[in-house]
Amino acid sequence: MSAPPAPLRIVLVDDERMVRTALRAILSSEPDLEVVGEAGTGAEAVPLVRELRPDVVLMDVRMPDVDGIRATERILGTGSEPPRVIVVTTFENDAYVYDALRAGASGFLLKRSRAEDLVQAVRLVARSDSLLFPAAVRALAAEHAGARAPERNAAARALHDRLSEREAAVLRLMADGLSNSEIAARMAVGPATVKTHVGAVLTKLGVRDRTQAVIAAYESGFVTPG
Repeated sequence: MSAPPAPLRIVLVDDERMVRTALRAILSSEPDLEVVGEAGTGAEAVPLVRELRPDVVLMDVRMPDVDGIRATERILGTGSEPPRVIVVTTFENDAYVYDALRAGASGFLLKRSRAEDLVQAVRLVARSDSLLFPAAVRALAAEHAGARAPERNAAARALHDRLSEREAAVLRLMADGLSNSEIAARMAVGPATVKTHVGAVLTKLGVRDRTQAVIAAYESGFVTPG
């Protein structure tokens, strides 16, 4: 019998100790999840993550000194295999959240989320074959992306020119929030083919996961709200 996979390693970053304690209690109760460290500020988080090399970081977005956006940039800017970052926030339409996603966070989670949603979010982001809360991510992108791309027509053409016809179709379905299996069903191809197309899209856009691909699609005007 093969050994079970190692638990996902998680670091918690929040300036409120009670929040970290609650998150630790929820996550540590799951056999496939392990909280390996905590930090109370973004400045503390960066060297801690470099030392512990977790799979996932839960990052408060609003903190004194170094906020979650800057901490996310620094964490993802170092190391060949940086962790996935989930921003933990109070308000889902906060511009800070969108800036954190643009900085490289793989998704966000509301502090009032249910325990089961928290656990599922960590597993989903670690697996990275679907957007975390796709409707909310699309709503944020639609609200904030327009002001960021004044040359949207040219940017959309440039993005489209980098992709094959199949890759462009996959990116549009990713932006609609579909998972790999849902894209495979929609396009009548195998999951392995979709995984290959998704990997090609990420490489050609120069992004590390599908969340950043969706942000790029909206900001360029390749995908438009509605």
